[in-house]
Amino acid sequence: MSFIAELSIARKAANLTQDELATQAGLTRMTVQRTESGGIDPRLSTLQEMVRVLGLEIMLVPQALRSPLQAFVRSGGRVLGQPAGAEAPPSLAALLESPLSLAVQRDARQGKVKAGGHV
Repeated sequence: MSFIAELSIARKAANLTQDELATQAGLTRMTVQRTESGGIDPRLSTLQEMVRVLGLEIMLVPQALRSPLQAFVRSGGRVLGQPAGAEAPPSLAALLESPLSLAVQRDARQGKVKAGGHV
């Protein structure tokens, strides 16, 4: 799937119209419409503003890693090759949302955690 097609899907998933995305990104609706339809080859700065509004980020990924990276993201952060089902270890995303991890993240924001994660 192309970058532009994924951008359009992300806009729709965010429940934004082309006009709403354009307004929030400081663009015209016509720019968003023509970008999504392939009518123009947009500038990088235009794409950056569109993805910013959608809460996304443009990331360069080596072609050889694209498929495994997509699989990793779609799996919810599970390690590649990890078994499925109840016997599977928790995903990285779940570990980051654990009470201990959230407490460490809170302490880091408050400056209570020093290098190495120790207080």
